[in-house]
Amino acid sequence: MLVFGDSLSAAYGIDPAAGWTALLQRRLRERGHPHQVANASISGDTTAGGLTRLPAALERYRPAILILELGANDGLRGLSLEQAKRNLARMIDLGRQAGARVLLLGMRMPPNLGPLYTGKFRAMYLDLAQEKGVPLVPFLLEGVARDPQLMQADGLHPNAAAQPRLLENVWPALEPLLTAAEGGEES
Repeated sequence: MLVFGDSLSAAYGIDPAAGWTALLQRRLRERGHPHQVANASISGDTTAGGLTRLPAALERYRPAILILELGANDGLRGLSLEQAKRNLARMIDLGRQAGARVLLLGMRMPPNLGPLYTGKFRAMYLDLAQEKGVPLVPFLLEGVARDPQLMQADGLHPNAAAQPRLLENVWPALEPLLTAAEGGEES
């Protein structure tokens, strides 16, 4: 399993062993799933950077499941959402071509960027999931982003206490992919 994202998956500002991807590996082991989690997330990465890096990561890890968590930095930098969507779409295609089942993790932008932009940003993930037929976690930081007790001082990155919630946000969409990847029926 390959987690391919930015600082939200790279455990920015916290001990990597406390990050949601490390917690995911522990859960998989505890529940008897054979998957190993490779985390190729890089803080600050954009969809363009991810698209450049993904082919080598797919070749190296050959994942059965690709968890794609990119786009937040595109939004925060005001980069083209049309280009970000094309980049994410291409990464979904590359993941599938490599034989991986793809899970898309969505993000939302802070409300200070305005309702038009934040609406288009949110719709980018919803549209991609529908167009590409991939499962979607609509908002990775659901239940976290607006709770100052779960965020680092920068207000952008979840702290260690938030990581179990991030895993809980991902797990319901990931679990059916695990069953399918292990040879069971897709739900």
